[in-house]
Amino acid sequence: MPRTRSLALAVAALVLAASLPAHGQALDANLKAGLKAISPAEAYDIVKTLALPEYAGRLTGHPGYTAAAEWAAKKLAAWGLKPISGKDGYLQPYPSPYTIVDKAEMTVLLPDGPPDAAKGQSYKEMKLAPEKDFLPLLYSASGDRTADAVFAGWGIAAPELGYDDYAGLDIKGKFVLCFRGTPDRDPKWTHYDEHRTRMAAARDRGALGVVYIYDEIASNPNGDYLEGFTPAMISLKVMDALLKDTGSTAADLRKVLTTYKRPLSFPLRARLRLAVSSRHFPQAVGYNIVGYVEGSDPRLRRECVVIGGHFDHTGAHLGLLFPGADDNASGSATVMAAGKAAAALARRPKRSIVVALFGGEELGLQGSNWFVEHVPGPFDKVAGMLNFDMTGEGDGLWGAVSPDPPEFKKALETADASVKVLRGLGVISGVGVRGSDFAPFFLKGVPAASLGSNGPHLAYHQTGDTIYRINPDITADAAKLAFLAAYYWADR
Repeated sequence: MPRTRSLALAVAALVLAASLPAHGQALDANLKAGLKAISPAEAYDIVKTLALPEYAGRLTGHPGYTAAAEWAAKKLAAWGLKPISGKDGYLQPYPSPYTIVDKAEMTVLLPDGPPDAAKGQSYKEMKLAPEKDFLPLLYSASGDRTADAVFAGWGIAAPELGYDDYAGLDIKGKFVLCFRGTPDRDPKWTHYDEHRTRMAAARDRGALGVVYIYDEIASNPNGDYLEGFTPAMISLKVMDALLKDTGSTAADLRKVLTTYKRPLSFPLRARLRLAVSSRHFPQAVGYNIVGYVEGSDPRLRRECVVIGGHFDHTGAHLGLLFPGADDNASGSATVMAAGKAAAALARRPKRSIVVALFGGEELGLQGSNWFVEHVPGPFDKVAGMLNFDMTGEGDGLWGAVSPDPPEFKKALETADASVKVLRGLGVISGVGVRGSDFAPFFLKGVPAASLGSNGPHLAYHQTGDTIYRINPDITADAAKLAFLAAYYWADR
């Protein structure tokens, strides 16, 4: 780097650092007034409301989600945040197809002794219980099939990388069982670990459906509806039953795959029956819920700092409600409470503060991607993004932050000097396939941070993710951190 440029950057960094409050500096009356607007009881009530059965698990596109979005929009309006659209108010619409699974049954047909020369193979039935033993993936089409099954490692077809779990394996008209994951953590595998990639690879080779082998059964709507394709997941216990006649276990297979990093695929003697009844809604509309507090500087107010988190969860299926209290009604409550605090300020920061509750995170970061590509309201630039995902369980916050500029991390640390809730802050080095709503911002070069509580986050994506697990104090403290950090970064 040329010396003159290096000197200029150093001077700019000093100026920026000087514009942030000193670490540990006492809060002024203006910021104290904002903090007073944040109440653990109100944060808890927001989580409790969003987890109600009437909102049907907030699956984006579903009428239950839309009703919850309208409720949140009214809250933002009551607190004095401005709407981002004269036409749609606080709601930013975008296309969001979704699927509801009404019924599903799964039975494993286990070999009962050796094949008979005259009658062939006889089987004994093992009927699986929804959520305990199996669930369909929540983008499954309807179908009722009984078919042979094959094990196909990670379910990855990447011959261009010298790896193909399907090489030499006949999967046409069969169910493909595989683990979710990759041979190692090399980023080259990222595309192949996408649900959509894995499903398409199996479907294109004639499979009836991919059946994931998971440590725990958890609802998952993140994929594309494929006509005639019925994907699902089973527990390790069920997979062990399928493997019993081989003398192996699911743990053994995964150990071989991770140790040798080579395909391990073979047909199974057991068969599967999977019956799914679902409804797909290809024309559905989802919404981001967005309000803002306008900045005080006539020039800088067209830049915004986003406090965001996903508003959606996985819905209600098979007569089961997945309420999503921790994931992510809690993060939504944190974002909303921080927005209320920003609206209570007598002196606004130089830049605008935007509160964004994103739809479709569980469907693949749909809402945050849409936001980044269609920045709403009177904004020319997103100057920073603070993401909150699962702030409901535990007694502290952990997270990660963009490496550059370092002053963005300082804004968070300065805010925490007052709240004292951070337990660890790493560095965002990439987004992978399991990222949250910070990812589209980070990929656009926006300084970003993503934070959640330290857990243990029990009943993730399960019916047990209820209001009874929520700690209102950690949800409110996360809001205090969000409010202060956003203010500091917006007012520099």
